[in-house]
Parts: sequence; structure tokens; C-alpha cells
Amino acid sequence: MTAPLRIGFVLFPNVTQLDFTGPLQVLSRAPGAEVHLLWKRIEPLTSDTVLTFLPTTTFADSPQLDVICVPGGAGADDAMLDDETLAFLRQQAEGARYVTSVCTGALVLGAAGLLKGYRAATHWSARPFLSQFGAILDTSRVSVDRNRVTGGGVTAGIDFALKLVSIIFDRRTAEMIQLGIEYNPAPPFDAGSPDTAPADVVSALTERAGGWKQREGKAKRAAEKLRL
Repeated sequence: MTAPLRIGFVLFPNVTQLDFTGPLQVLSRAPGAEVHLLWKRIEPLTSDTVLTFLPTTTFADSPQLDVICVPGGAGADDAMLDDETLAFLRQQAEGARYVTSVCTGALVLGAAGLLKGYRAATHWSARPFLSQFGAILDTSRVSVDRNRVTGGGVTAGIDFALKLVSIIFDRRTAEMIQLGIEYNPAPPFDAGSPDTAPADVVSALTERAGGWKQREGKAKRAAEKLRL
């Protein structure tokens, strides 16, 4: 019998759903996977779209996890300052085999003090803030540094999860899951990175995403709390 592989996604209000539903689809197919959607209480959580999610397990009732994953989204900015979430992450990280994140979830790991001295990837808009938590910026789509595995923005979560499966199990298992979900991306435009997107598209998106401007102040406050 395959021993359970306990995987937990730490959710919060205004999470970006694809940050965790992409990896969830992959990791749920891993042998022995036992998946928990975690929050302080069992109550509906709004995403940054019309989708609402119901956690399956509270922080207090969570078993020790083998894999803990923090997704991102606008709500990650507040999660950086949420003492209960940060304490739960620190507690779980002590016994977890892998401490992971997708997108701006890396900032939450950083605020918990779990990326100091580790390479980490995050959404391109959040890259300037990782160093405040002692992390080493890795601009790769998926970064692996010892037992810290972190993905870039949103869609990188699927790549992240497949890579993690290959580490925990083997490449063949990951490839079977990739084939099963027919993950064979062929984007219609080469605008998925600020390095390749037209300059006017980058500036227009940056200007429109006003919430990103608030992230700087919250990251600074979270880093100050961590030092204290």
C-alpha cells in the first residue's frame, strides 16, 4: 500500500484560483495523494474571480503535511501580515518534506522567515521584494533549492507541480500526469513575460494593476515584523 502523501494548500481571501487549482489538478493525481485545502475556519473563501472555495481542513485540525504550498494573488499581500497564517506555516515547515509556493505565495513564505538563504521564484511583479526576506531571486519558471520548490506567476503552477512530482517520485510519473491532463501549451502570443511582451503592454498592465503598488508597503512592514 502506498503511504499517504499529505499535501496542503494554504488559502486566504482573494487568492488567485489558478495558482492552486493548477497544481491541485496535478498533485491530486500523484500516488497516495491526500489533499487538504487549509484556512483558519471552514467557511467560503472568495477568489479574485467569481469562484468561491470551501476549505476542507482548519489550521488547528491539519495533520503534519509532507508538502505545504502557498498560492498567490492579491490576498497574499494581506497574508504576509497575518500572524496566524505565518505561525501555521512555520509550524508545518518544521516537519514538511517540501515547503513550496506559487506566484506571490513566495512573499508569504518569505514573511514567515522560510526563504532566508534560499533561491526562490515568484510573479515578475513581486521580484523586487523577495530580497527583503533574505531570499535569493531566481527568475526561472520553477526554482528548486533543497526542499524549497517555488513557481513563478499563475500558470507556472502547473510546471511547478509536475517538477515536484518528478522529485518526489520520478520523471515517468510526472509525464503520465502531464499526458493525462493533456498539458501541451501553445500560447497564441509571446506576451507571457515582461521580457518578451511589448513594452506598451507591460506599462499599461503595470499602470492598471494598482494593487501592486500597495504591495511594496506591505512587504516592507512584513519584513520589519520578521526582523523584530
